[in-house]
Amino acid sequence: MSMEITSNYSNYGAGYTSTTKKSDSTKESANAKEGNVTTSTVELKTSTAGVTRTEQIKTGFRTVNDYSKYLQGKYSYMNTGTTSMEGVPTTVSVSSAFLQKCKDDPEKAKYLEENLAAIPDCAKMAVNGCLGTLTSLSYQVDANGNITCISSGTNDPDGKIARENAERKAQEKKAAEEKAAKRREEKRAKEEAAAERRAERKTSSELRTDTHNYTTSATGTDIKAVTEKVIDMSLGTSMPTGASLDIKA
Repeated sequence: MSMEITSNYSNYGAGYTSTTKKSDSTKESANAKEGNVTTSTVELKTSTAGVTRTEQIKTGFRTVNDYSKYLQGKYSYMNTGTTSMEGVPTTVSVSSAFLQKCKDDPEKAKYLEENLAAIPDCAKMAVNGCLGTLTSLSYQVDANGNITCISSGTNDPDGKIARENAERKAQEKKAAEEKAAKRREEKRAKEEAAAERRAERKTSSELRTDTHNYTTSATGTDIKAVTEKVIDMSLGTSMPTGASLDIKA
């Protein structure tokens, strides 16, 4: 089972505020060390509707690598491979192209950080809300800031359903085999009966061949009965050759 959910950063542009926290002299020192890094105080949305929190974010890093290290210091699960959230293997990856856009753009940086900060709570929501048991979870932010969530899971973590399905299939297979065996037995019985009839006809034919000629007759008042008696006598030679059976009315 897998599910993908995509969100675009453009919905989060409103509500950004920025204040400079460093004095000019401090800023000059920071610029010498970090480039044109600026610290801004913003209100970040949270995973709870209508609830925000105050947070300081930084932009203006010289390189994407510097910006990525800053973000990983706050969100250790970003671009660091598989981690565990709520006991589920989870990966969080952000495109370097989008990091390039965010490192100098406070509005995009705010969007990215409020989403990164919300991931642990969202992972908990996924574990509690998805069908069955999650086996993996992934959050991917592409070059345009679109977020894709991919979850994989099972509704049979202990294998109970799989075992029941296997047992049912085994029973169905056994029933089909028994039915086929019964059909084969019925066919064999019919073939044996047909063989017996052929053998009887062959024996009668051989008897007639041995006798060469025979004459049977029956007399009675029922034409059908008389005819059947003649037939029986011809097949079984139950009467001597030329014998006559007189059935009185």
